[in-house]
Amino acid sequence: MVKLALFVRLEAKPGKEKEVEHFLVGGLPFVMDEPGTTAWLGLRLGPSTFGIFAAFPDELGRQEHLASKVAATLMAKAGELFSQPPAIEKTDILAAKLPGYVLMP
Repeated sequence: MVKLALFVRLEAKPGKEKEVEHFLVGGLPFVMDEPGTTAWLGLRLGPSTFGIFAAFPDELGRQEHLASKVAATLMAKAGELFSQPPAIEKTDILAAKLPGYVLMP
């Protein structure tokens, strides 16, 4: 069951778009080892705009993800890859459809 999420907006520095893309793809294996992360998506929203969406069953899962290796690496590379700090938004999930799971209001 998912109840909480994170949405992170990332704006790549000019010329760093491919590196951001590779960072997101490379982060997936680390997230696979997070039992409290139900869903994780690396997104391209535009030519230089990227995002991460992650869903969790509870606050513990969300906090564990925020303290994870992929999150620490993201923050460590922020100055190198992004034109502004990652915008991290904590959100509530109102409705969801995931494999084997549907949440409806």
